[in-house]
Amino acid sequence: MTTLPDSDRHDPHAAAQALRDWLDGHRRVFVLTGAGVSTGSGIPHYRGEDGQWQRKPPVTYQAFVGEAATRARYWARSFVGWPWFARAQPNAGHAALARWQARGGLSRLLTQNVDGLHQRAGSTDVIDLHGRLDEAVCLDCGARRSRAAVQEELAANNPEWTALSARSAPDGDADLEDVRFEDFVPPRCEVCAGLLKPDVVFFGENVPRARVAAAHEALQASDAMLVVGSSLMVYSGFRFARAAREAGLPLALLNRGVTRADDIATLKLEADCAATLDLALAA
Repeated sequence: MTTLPDSDRHDPHAAAQALRDWLDGHRRVFVLTGAGVSTGSGIPHYRGEDGQWQRKPPVTYQAFVGEAATRARYWARSFVGWPWFARAQPNAGHAALARWQARGGLSRLLTQNVDGLHQRAGSTDVIDLHGRLDEAVCLDCGARRSRAAVQEELAANNPEWTALSARSAPDGDADLEDVRFEDFVPPRCEVCAGLLKPDVVFFGENVPRARVAAAHEALQASDAMLVVGSSLMVYSGFRFARAAREAGLPLALLNRGVTRADDIATLKLEADCAATLDLALAA
């Protein structure tokens, strides 16, 4: 695996040159992005550079579905954190990937993020592996609602919570301490009054097969893979790096810190994602 010397390890200019040199040999690059591409937009991520959790583990699908108290706590934290999360704007890294796609070098963009910032930056045909936080879905009838509409319902039913504020967490909720969640009223489906869940893949929940199949198909039609801002510690993302390796495709990593694919990559860069992409993919 090729890396930069320690003196240039975090230098975006050196990383950009190395990435440009690597990209010169490839014409259809499959790109997977993770939380590191959105930290420049102010959205934090769960893991540190050592790949370990920095925060409390997120709510699991089983707990959300099976426990009313868990649902109340989740929606209360989401209600407080959503306004901050929704205001996040695409950064230079998102914009660089959109430009690159428009020029034809990026074959397909797969993201583990749920923030929708790639689309807002102009990227098209994005595969949202873990869904999108800006929509909610009924677990009973499948009806969908915008997260903005859900926020209005939550505000109407929980007026005493509107004065609270906190910094958003990676999945759009907020870290709240010393508050009681028991009386918080979660949203309900407008069609059948069923349980609403954000349209994202929770831990313990399976990624829809169609998304996985579409990503594998795009990967097989590419001549290389680039991972940006992901430690790949979650298998749902790592499997694509492993598939690239098995298909004989070169694999490059742009991520601060350790990744699960370090031992199978051909290039590893550890500079800032947004700055490196902006420099490497300049027109």
